[in-house]
Amino acid sequence: MTNGAHTLLPRHPAAAFGGGAIIGALGGLIGLGGAEFRLPILIGFFNFAALETVILNKAMSLVVVATALPFRAGTIPFGVIADSWPIVINLLAGSLIGAWFGAGWATRLRSETLYKVIAIMLTAIAIVLIMGHDAAAGQPLLSGMAQVVAGVAGFVIGIVAALLGVAGGELLIPTLVLLFGADIKLAGSLSLAVSLPTMVVGFTRYSRDQSFSVIGRNKSFLLLIAAVSIVGTFIGGKLLGIVPNAVLLPALAIILLISAVKVWRH
Repeated sequence: MTNGAHTLLPRHPAAAFGGGAIIGALGGLIGLGGAEFRLPILIGFFNFAALETVILNKAMSLVVVATALPFRAGTIPFGVIADSWPIVINLLAGSLIGAWFGAGWATRLRSETLYKVIAIMLTAIAIVLIMGHDAAAGQPLLSGMAQVVAGVAGFVIGIVAALLGVAGGELLIPTLVLLFGADIKLAGSLSLAVSLPTMVVGFTRYSRDQSFSVIGRNKSFLLLIAAVSIVGTFIGGKLLGIVPNAVLLPALAIILLISAVKVWRH
């Protein structure tokens, strides 16, 4: 099943620039690429169809995540990430399969159903944002074989990432901190290491659907908003020390909840 293109609003460069900057700043404030906030804007403001939105969001997220990992190398060297390869492999074992299945399901869902699935997942991410983002690193909750089995969480995260076109960091980071006891900064980089191949798998699956042609029709729009999102992410990271978490996280969760309602009613 495929979705038709919506062109009610022009893909105006100024609108794309402003939207990308805001999205990137929001993402930078919480240590993500901003894909969760990009999704409702692509649907509600730029009027892309549900599946086209997910595919475009996935493409933009790939650009942001691919640049974020080397940007963080000054703080978290690649060698440190490599030392945690068992954790990355554990989560990837589930997330790669989940991404393939999630993308396959998205291409078969009716647009109305996909809008509702997106709205529910945005609500869930808002809840995780409040409850899990400030979790403190320490001893992992599980160890040994129990921890390996718990890595099935990667399967669920892969499905969510594919269905929304996001990197899945808001779910991966709490999982890495709580299940594996990772430091929050290391968790951010490990999250990117898991997200990148997971997103490539989902993107590959989407490329088999006719709606993938939205990439070719909107190349300039995609590159502009992705590039500005990267700049916005940098700015948001600088603002992080100014905006207190007690205000920031509830405000961002409210934005996601409002977006979920609008997407549900779209």
